[in-house]
Amino acid sequence: MDFKSLGLHEALLQNLEKLGLKEPTPIQQESIPTILQKKDVAGLAQTGTGKTAAFLLPTIHRILDSIIEPQGPMAFEEWGAQSFCLILVPTRELAEQVNQNIESLSCEGKIKSAVIIGGKEYEEQIRKISEGVDFIVATPGRLIDLYKEKKVDLNLVRSVIFDEADRMFDMGFKDDMVYLLQRVPADRQLLMFSATMNFDVLNVAYEFGSEPVEVNIDKDQARAENVDDAIFHVGQDEKPQFLLSLLKKINPSQGIIFSNFKRNIPKLEKFLIDNGYKTQGISSSLNQNQRHRVMEKFKEGQVQVLVATDVAARGLDIKGVDLVINFELPDDPENYVHRIGRTGRAGEKGIAYSLVSDRDVLALNRIEDYVGNKVQVGWMEDTELVKDFKSFPYHYDAESGLDRVQKKSRIDRLQEDRPRGKRRDKKRPFKEGRGGKPTDNRSSGRPADHRGSKPNDNYEAQRAEGTGASFKDKKYKKDFKRPAKSGDNANFKKKKPSDKSKGFKAQGQRYDNFKTRKRTVTSTQTGATSSGGLFSKVKKLFGL
Repeated sequence: MDFKSLGLHEALLQNLEKLGLKEPTPIQQESIPTILQKKDVAGLAQTGTGKTAAFLLPTIHRILDSIIEPQGPMAFEEWGAQSFCLILVPTRELAEQVNQNIESLSCEGKIKSAVIIGGKEYEEQIRKISEGVDFIVATPGRLIDLYKEKKVDLNLVRSVIFDEADRMFDMGFKDDMVYLLQRVPADRQLLMFSATMNFDVLNVAYEFGSEPVEVNIDKDQARAENVDDAIFHVGQDEKPQFLLSLLKKINPSQGIIFSNFKRNIPKLEKFLIDNGYKTQGISSSLNQNQRHRVMEKFKEGQVQVLVATDVAARGLDIKGVDLVINFELPDDPENYVHRIGRTGRAGEKGIAYSLVSDRDVLALNRIEDYVGNKVQVGWMEDTELVKDFKSFPYHYDAESGLDRVQKKSRIDRLQEDRPRGKRRDKKRPFKEGRGGKPTDNRSSGRPADHRGSKPNDNYEAQRAEGTGASFKDKKYKKDFKRPAKSGDNANFKKKKPSDKSKGFKAQGQRYDNFKTRKRTVTSTQTGATSSGGLFSKVKKLFGL
């Protein structure tokens, strides 16, 4: 079967011939006739089997018929100058790629498209929409923003296409998809395509009155036939060595290294650059322009190894990738299928290796359950392992450019979080030779007689006379006298020290039981003599 037998427009056939595409893939053979019959479709096929062309070719055909023959059997109803087909994708990179496919398949510029994604100028996107387009390829967030600003009229949508629909659900776009479906016409055509499809996606379609025809290619085979995948059981610290050894053994023209963590991307990038590989990393840490430049360099062959998170695992069609290595196994088994699907595309052979340590065992079990069989175990001889290489920069910081960033201790972090203020000195300078006048650091810093007291203006005079000073002062101690056993103190009895007090005394520490001992304090201010506890007399002395 060839494309001509599918009944496509003559201009489309000419473009396909220029691109060297002669025969449709199985997903295209099954999907194109169904879409041309104006039916909703849920397409499920392996990665690299031409799913993008499976929905673009019949949709472009219907748009051309709507323009040339508005009353034709395949034309969209009520197609106007501002009508368009909406393609929703999970990532910005996939949106750019789908738009490139539209441009390559468009008939001498008759089909116009606009990319609506974050990280780009609003004005340029609004200008293109206002000029009129046939396709809008968008991520949900930016499209909803423009809709709320009344820059996009969703009533003009004639077809809604979800590319990598299940991934959109996984990334939390379900509510956004429902929001958009509630605002497009009910008679629109709904197309959903992915390498994996879950129940939630189909359930949303049913909720909005759609009954899509299921086109499932190779239902019992999750992995592509032309990708040889294997795992290598290694220690966590051995992964860098095996990574270099596999790259040296295969010597790919282009390869992709996948990691679960974006913090590992700059470390892997530096590690491979230090060991002689032209490498660049891509993750959500980069802005849209940076990510676009990295992908362009990789597609043009300026970069040999691309280090990426799962942002590059879905839908990206990059020719010439002959090796994929999973530095860590993904937690979601579907992501494993999409990762290894970046190689072995368009009928070419591909190799996919995974480095499995004890941390990846649970993920490996989920993957094997998902694909339905055990993943082949690879082996490398000791002579094949690279021995002389620069070590992995485990503590490399991309922003500072330092090879090793010292981690701060818990005490350092607590000290940084401590409020900045005047430090409370436990040993106050009451004695001479210890910094001058004693100060009450908890108040205004003015002189104080003892801890917790109010400032005393007569401090210097009292100290010169030997009265009113701290109880630590020797002169002050001379003024202490035991009260006579008469009057109120006639029944005075000294309590026996407790066991705890004995312990302190035995250790050579000074023992004073201020609760039971009563002294006579002579005040130079009042000239009165009275009995009572030490602290009460001192407070009375200073008028507290």
